[in-house]
Amino acid sequence: MNEGGDNPQKYPLEIHSQRISVPFEYPVCFTRGVFAPDNPLLASVLDRLGEGRRHRAVVYVDAGLAAAQPGLVGRIKEYFHGRPDCLELAAPPQTVPGGEAAKTAWDAVRDVMWTLGNLHLDRQSYVVAVGGGAVLDMLGFATSIVHRGLRLVRLPTTTLAQDDAGVGVKNGMDEHGQKNFVGTFAPPFSVVNDFDFLRTLPFEHWIGGVAEALKVAIIKDGGFFEFLRTRAAALRGRDEAAMAEAVRRCALLHLEHTREGGDPFEFGSARPLDFGHWAGHRIELLSEFAVGHGQATAVGIALDSYYARQTGLISAEELETILAALVETGLPIWSEHLQQRRGDGQLAILEGLDHFREHLGGALTITLPRGIGSRCEVHRVSAEIVEQGVRFLRDRARTAEAAREDPG
Repeated sequence: MNEGGDNPQKYPLEIHSQRISVPFEYPVCFTRGVFAPDNPLLASVLDRLGEGRRHRAVVYVDAGLAAAQPGLVGRIKEYFHGRPDCLELAAPPQTVPGGEAAKTAWDAVRDVMWTLGNLHLDRQSYVVAVGGGAVLDMLGFATSIVHRGLRLVRLPTTTLAQDDAGVGVKNGMDEHGQKNFVGTFAPPFSVVNDFDFLRTLPFEHWIGGVAEALKVAIIKDGGFFEFLRTRAAALRGRDEAAMAEAVRRCALLHLEHTREGGDPFEFGSARPLDFGHWAGHRIELLSEFAVGHGQATAVGIALDSYYARQTGLISAEELETILAALVETGLPIWSEHLQQRRGDGQLAILEGLDHFREHLGGALTITLPRGIGSRCEVHRVSAEIVEQGVRFLRDRARTAEAAREDPG
């Protein structure tokens, strides 16, 4: 009897290849006054499948937003109560803590799960999330794991959430010293961007979303970059029309990439829409989130743009144009955390590269601009050039600060 590996009966093998395709479709709507009594949009969004029934929903509101707009919770109640034939509030609107702390708020995740269970919401019920990107992440994660996913309707209320995080297909919680270490891919049922929510934002959150707009413009759309560059003063000056157009165009570019980029659930090693983010995420962590996501991303864009210049991917003029666009909109190009070092003397920012590699797997893949409006991927990053970039941005920031102090 043959005991070797050439005996086909010793290790019988039968393989059946299984391939499934699950299409996702969701509308992204742009409006004003979403909770105005005579605005039918939200009700039509909840009934967009034509089910013609009374839809049960629980509404969660970012606590910071509720404080900034004291009448909001009341308007939400009135909106639902004014449509008893098609809408039902399963509970009074709930407030949840906002800001980056929401992305580590595991107690909040458990509270949301407990509430949804106690209200006996099923997979055809709705969670309506009203808030900034961190709140949408936390609520999106909790919603995606209850009954393996309820219907989530996002109402993003910051520029960052409206032009980037709120229109995508993923959510994440911060853990293990990393941004978005835990999360799920869970496309929303729909997204409603109400520009009126932006009016009460503090300047940091007003301008933060412009970093994401510049990011996607630099690597995908030179015409959009020119729009942002020439409207920089208007954006910094809180021009609502300019910001609404910036948010809309940025959101549409993100949607296009998710739809047509070929990897919506990030199975590969490339993540083009995270240009500037390997350093940006690390700055957020090193600052213990004292530096906001938009501002950290802006610094990351500046650093990666310097790297692209030093490796011949963009010209000196293009680098100066990118840096000027960031500064003129009111975004930073420098953070003290760029020069923070580990015990072995290495720049702490460089750990962001390891986090990126681990998060996606495979080879390190960093997106850099190739000119303005196009991009390429690199798989190796020189620590020496990053060091040079840190010094360059530090000196540029010091020069700008001196000029402000002595305008004569």
